[in-house]
Amino acid sequence: MEVEIGKVTHYYNHLSVAVLELVEGLKLGDKIHIFGHATDFTQRVTSMEVEHHTVLWVKPGDNMAIKVVQPVHVHDIVYRVVEEEMEPTT
Repeated sequence: MEVEIGKVTHYYNHLSVAVLELVEGLKLGDKIHIFGHATDFTQRVTSMEVEHHTVLWVKPGDNMAIKVVQPVHVHDIVYRVVEEEMEPTT
């Protein structure tokens, strides 16, 4: 399952860093899916910054930057991948 959490507002190609505007919170280690016209990939959040300071989590309304594994584009949508726990079968 995926929950829309924000969008890309800027991309620094030489740094492979995307600036995101969030409507939901995000924390280090979360799995995200970035999707757009020419973008479609999933990755774990391995580093985040707010105003050039490394952070472990961000709240809704924050503008933050993350390192991305592929190029992204302005207006790409960012989703948090909600990994459901498997229930044991009997």
